[in-house]
Amino acid sequence: MTWRTTGSDGGRDVADSNRERLRALADRDPAPGLIALDPDGGAVGWVSVAPRTDFARLERSRVRPRLDDLPVWSIVCFVIARRARRQGLAAHLLQAAVETAQAHGAPAVEAYPVDTSTGRPTSPTLYTGTLSTFLRAGFRVVREVDSPQATVSRMIVRLDLTD
Repeated sequence: MTWRTTGSDGGRDVADSNRERLRALADRDPAPGLIALDPDGGAVGWVSVAPRTDFARLERSRVRPRLDDLPVWSIVCFVIARRARRQGLAAHLLQAAVETAQAHGAPAVEAYPVDTSTGRPTSPTLYTGTLSTFLRAGFRVVREVDSPQATVSRMIVRLDLTD
């Protein structure tokens, strides 16, 4: 919910409120993201994808500014269960997120991954995905994010969905 809120929405002490807000979003179309299930039906992955305008913090960001007036969709985070990591699940979730955006008429999809080739990422920095995963899926780098205190480079990548 971090991307869907603003800094004035309460900070880190609002976990219960965030859960309730996410549950409320789950009933709308489009849903706030996609869940990957293992063969037994347990959740092993999540990707948050929606129109950029749904992400209040992103819309207000000076670090990740809107590049143009195109009504893009944004992929802002992934969560992969430990037992499901290093199996290509992020790539499958990414493909499903792109297909979902396209089915809802998005002209393009943006994301904000880390470039793991430029430094040693920590687990908390990987939640936005890795640049290599997005490049393999056909995204192109459109801007490097200026963040001097970061241990790895961050990018804005885009995949155009119209011909």
